[in-house]
Amino acid sequence: MTFFNTEITLFTHIYLILILGYAILIMSSYLILAHLSTRALREYLKKNSFVDYNVLLTSQFAPKLSLIAPAYNEAFTIEENVKSLLSLNYNNYDVILVNDGSKDNSMEILIKTYDLVLTELDILPKIKTKKIKGIYTSRNAAYKKLIVVDKENGGKADALNVGLNIAQHPYVVCIDVDCILDKDSLLKLAKPFLESHGKRIIATGGVVRIANQCIIKNGRLVEVNIPDLMLPRIQVLEYLRAFLLGRMAWGRLDGLLLISGAFGAFDKEIALLAGGYDTKTVGEDMELVVRMRRYMLENKIPYAISYIPDPLCWTEAPEDFKIFKKQRSRWMRGTIETLSLHKKMFLNPKYKLLGMLSIPYWTLFEFLAPGIEFIGIAITVVFFVFGLIHWHFFFLLLLFVYFFAVLFSVIALYSEERTYHKYPKQADFFKLLLAAFIEPFYFHPMAVYAALVGYKEKIMGTKGWGEMTRKGFTKK
Repeated sequence: MTFFNTEITLFTHIYLILILGYAILIMSSYLILAHLSTRALREYLKKNSFVDYNVLLTSQFAPKLSLIAPAYNEAFTIEENVKSLLSLNYNNYDVILVNDGSKDNSMEILIKTYDLVLTELDILPKIKTKKIKGIYTSRNAAYKKLIVVDKENGGKADALNVGLNIAQHPYVVCIDVDCILDKDSLLKLAKPFLESHGKRIIATGGVVRIANQCIIKNGRLVEVNIPDLMLPRIQVLEYLRAFLLGRMAWGRLDGLLLISGAFGAFDKEIALLAGGYDTKTVGEDMELVVRMRRYMLENKIPYAISYIPDPLCWTEAPEDFKIFKKQRSRWMRGTIETLSLHKKMFLNPKYKLLGMLSIPYWTLFEFLAPGIEFIGIAITVVFFVFGLIHWHFFFLLLLFVYFFAVLFSVIALYSEERTYHKYPKQADFFKLLLAAFIEPFYFHPMAVYAALVGYKEKIMGTKGWGEMTRKGFTKK
């Protein structure tokens, strides 16, 4: 009996040491990324503080861009979104809106608002897609940049591939149609394509922010507000951490695996050579970036991906748990699919930093983390039932993890305050600060649960995106 109890005690100690070790490992990685991000952000701001983007606006060498915006059941926001896309500070661009078989009245709104008529375009499809029902342009000269494609439903990736087939310019900007862009977004996103030195820039991406409860007027963001509802408010913090303290660091290391599907620019030729968007994955944005990078490495072509810390894009975040769960479970499925499709890269020195650091990091701290946390909670419950918990150590560990989570959010909030300061109201700062203390108890468990649902859906073979109901932006 004594031997049995000794083994249980030993197992308990090993378990606690493993949990503590994993916590320290992930926290250390976050702090390292935060340090790298801070340095990179400081350098970026110093380098670009005196840039006159009007020079690029009038330059004949400004890259020509095609904006591709897939739309499915976006009637609530589609009029404002298209206005936003058509009124950006940039000359050499057009907008390709792809209606992916919407079941609502999106097409009727577009035809009426923008005076659209059927047109003929000479297209040589390079990627196989669902059938195109019609291509529309406007009779109004004010909307000459707009092309609307009505097609059979095939999912977001298929709609983006239609855009790639139709795009006439060398660079494409893929954007979620529910997003509102900063007026200088394209100027800042296009700039890295002109600055490459010996390496081909294959993609650029920028910061995405939450637009819930912000005021939109004529497709423009005119007033930034913090959401009153706690769920979207905490997502403001989450996006600050992800973009300012995460992707900025990976961009500096040249290890980015993801350019947000909400807003990113790509070299069209490389995107097509890599095969376009994969219609069999729901994480098509991440998968394409990894595949493009893999293509460049396997063909030994010098390349780079640029990340811009400017807040360029504002999007609507889920406001209720049902929609939030669908979004996050889909993100997890997309992560699993991408890592599975490119498992050859895992710890493979042929793929340099991407294979030796980025893929392993994403596997351990993005894909496996929710499962590890769930197993840890389950074992803790078993220990509690059998009275094996070392309460003193357990509560110390719990407090350690909690205060680190709060600290990391505060660092992100401080970085935002010291740089772009998009939330100038003092009340908004304190709302976000309060959210940082609430998040570990309220938001984090929901995010973990949604990720576990993603595991289950992947095992069960769930396909598609699911319905993502939107409430629309606040207009003035």
